Amino acid sequence: MSNQPLRIGILGTANIARQFIAGVRPSSTVCVLAVGSRDAAKAASFAGETGVPRHYGSYEALLADRDIDAIYNPLPNSLHAQWSIRAMEAGKHVLCEKPIAVTAAEARTMFEAARRCGVHLVEGYPYRAQPQTLKLKELVESGALGRVQLIQASMGFTMISETNIRSSPLLGGGALMDVGVYPVSLARMLSKERPSRVSAVAHWADSGVDRTLAATIEFPSGLLAQIAGTFATSVYRQALIAGTEGVLQTTFTNHPAPVTPPVLYLRRGKGRDFAMENLETPALNGFLAEAESFEQLIRGGAERWTGVTEQESVDIMLTVEALLQSARSGAPVRIDQSR
Repeated sequence: MSNQPLRIGILGTANIARQFIAGVRPSSTVCVLAVGSRDAAKAASFAGETGVPRHYGSYEALLADRDIDAIYNPLPNSLHAQWSIRAMEAGKHVLCEKPIAVTAAEARTMFEAARRCGVHLVEGYPYRAQPQTLKLKELVESGALGRVQLIQASMGFTMISETNIRSSPLLGGGALMDVGVYPVSLARMLSKERPSRVSAVAHWADSGVDRTLAATIEFPSGLLAQIAGTFATSVYRQALIAGTEGVLQTTFTNHPAPVTPPVLYLRRGKGRDFAMENLETPALNGFLAEAESFEQLIRGGAERWTGVTEQESVDIMLTVEALLQSARSGAPVRIDQSR
């Protein structure tokens, strides 16, 4: 296996699957071998359009292919747990799209299945594999900002169609579950601890999912994070990390455009008279960087993986559940620290 690319099968024919295939195509260490759909004709058409060698008319048939080493799961959020577990029980490693599940209990069950089956399960956040994010982590961990006190992170775009799966509560839709988990994950990455309390407000779509959600997240260390996710604005993605000795701004993007390399804007010091440092980093396709990091995890060990850990994935889902509860109740919600 180590002498050939990691062979990936994809569950479903959603647009994000097309983007993933296009992203990993240049890789010498990862390849997409097959795609499965509940509609055989759709699977065949998709495979022909994307150049995927094999196609199957059911998810079960895809998982039965012994040549497939790992599965990429971009199904609707409500199906992440079910089909990731099925894939792991078939002996496949799993790269599951964010959010890993719709509840923390589901996430824990998924990781228990990974241990039981002796395979790797990880949650996909392409921005985590970007040089921009790796440099951000390096700066924060080196103390360039001093002690981080405040994180402000948000993301949004305009969603017009009410028939989009993101609008369905049954499929795990909503702004928080789609774009809001990115700032939540960023805050969890930088804090290195589980949040202790959240307070959220939301505007709700007619379907019942949150159209916009904004919140304050408190951490045991005293760090505060202000996050937002929305389906009601022009496209944007931005974060500010403020510490006792400096401030840093980032787009923490998944797929920066090669013609405009991503930049970290860093200001060191406490006063107003310090110059801004523009730290340019390479621009990679996030799916490519993430998939190759996944391959390194499988073949080289956990230290090769640049993405979220099991504990981070569980903590993100605990935070998401608490945020939705707070937004619905209008009251702060505490997060259990005991397990």
